[in-house]
Amino acid sequence: MTDTAPKPGLVLLVVSTAAFLASLDTFIVTIAFPGIRLAFPGDDLATLSWVLNGYTVLFAACLAPAGRLADRYGRKRLFLVGVAVFTLASAACAAAPSIGVLIAFRAVQAIGAALVMPTSLALLLTAFPPHRRPLAVGVWASVGAAAAALGPPVGGLLVEASWRWVFLVNLPICMATLLAGPRVLRESRDTSTGVPDLLGAAGLLVGVGALAYALVEAPDHGWSSSGVLMAFAVAFAALAWVPLRSARHAVPVLDLPALRVPTLWLACVTTGVFAAGFAAMLFGNVLFLTSVWHDSILVAGLSLAPGPLMVVPVSILGGRFVPRFGPGPVVALGGVSFGAGVLIWLLRMGSTPDYVASMLPGQLLTGIGVGLILPSLSGVVGTVLPAARWGAGSSMVNTTRQIGTVLGTAVLVAVFAGTPDLADFRRGWLVVLATAAATVVGGVLIAARRRTDHHAEHVPAPAPVS
Repeated sequence: MTDTAPKPGLVLLVVSTAAFLASLDTFIVTIAFPGIRLAFPGDDLATLSWVLNGYTVLFAACLAPAGRLADRYGRKRLFLVGVAVFTLASAACAAAPSIGVLIAFRAVQAIGAALVMPTSLALLLTAFPPHRRPLAVGVWASVGAAAAALGPPVGGLLVEASWRWVFLVNLPICMATLLAGPRVLRESRDTSTGVPDLLGAAGLLVGVGALAYALVEAPDHGWSSSGVLMAFAVAFAALAWVPLRSARHAVPVLDLPALRVPTLWLACVTTGVFAAGFAAMLFGNVLFLTSVWHDSILVAGLSLAPGPLMVVPVSILGGRFVPRFGPGPVVALGGVSFGAGVLIWLLRMGSTPDYVASMLPGQLLTGIGVGLILPSLSGVVGTVLPAARWGAGSSMVNTTRQIGTVLGTAVLVAVFAGTPDLADFRRGWLVVLATAAATVVGGVLIAARRRTDHHAEHVPAPAPVS
């Protein structure tokens, strides 16, 4: 460690900025799809979809080993390496001459983002005293949530110039982070942590990727086609093997002992379920505005902005409630608000544009829900795990979030099954509404189980393999 104490406000600014970019690039490319497709007309939509899905799948698979590597070799060091990798990959994506090259450098981008996310939360928790952590984590998580929701409006503005600007916009922000990070951040590590299980991480990558492929391809090729059935079989085998291997490895991709803490386990599951609904909501609303209401990309992006604008102020308010009431009730309240917004769309949205009476109220309510839910779930790590395992714990929460994002988008594509009409969008909103209801249940269960959880220091460490 350095001799000087970190300045918490500056640490929050630096790590939140990097987390903002990592989350933004999960969704900002969605709105740039039409421009990318025009630039490379010889490639079909299925190939193009891997510009988004490839990033998200690799991001999810790399989060767990990234958190473990950071715990062992230094969180500040891995954070800065991640930002540097993300910067170079962003520049390469902007200059990509083909879809294949673009997909390849999006994969490199995902590795950089995976190094940034768990290390940023661990560095934040180290910088703040325990009584100030809920508010700090609330701001950090809300910035990430706002970035995801801001993807369509920001992307809509940038695509007016060129689709390449959705990658070029990262460069000045990344460079500022690389200049400030070495001066602001304090190094921390756990020297007892061993080398993470990279083979287990590869199994997670194969499993999630195969499952996403099966869900995306099934509507076109048939649920009983040999390719789709094979993909489902590979996904099942890989995802079943990962926990078995984790139980036998000294530094597993899944921290199974930590997952025995009910609050953390429930937080991971609830995060994954909500992320699926959140991703499906964003993707579906972009398509609805452009295909049913026939808005331009710019107008559609700006129409989705009110929701993200609610996230940061609501998360700050929610951060004050979590220490008093616990994360569970705040998550449940957020799920109710999110579900109410989706219900308004389900009941009021039609083929005739009526933004103020139908889309806008739902945007505001879902934004409130996001601001309450994601910061509360992210903050669980700092309350139930010891400091030495914050990187690993954060990576598990973020891994389930990315897996949920992949599956939510894939399920919505399966529901639409081609060119969607109004009835398809209503079915999609029903799927999102179901995830909101499940989030409410998750919040209630977290509130009930949290009373019986032991303090973080009682979480057993994984036994070393002989």
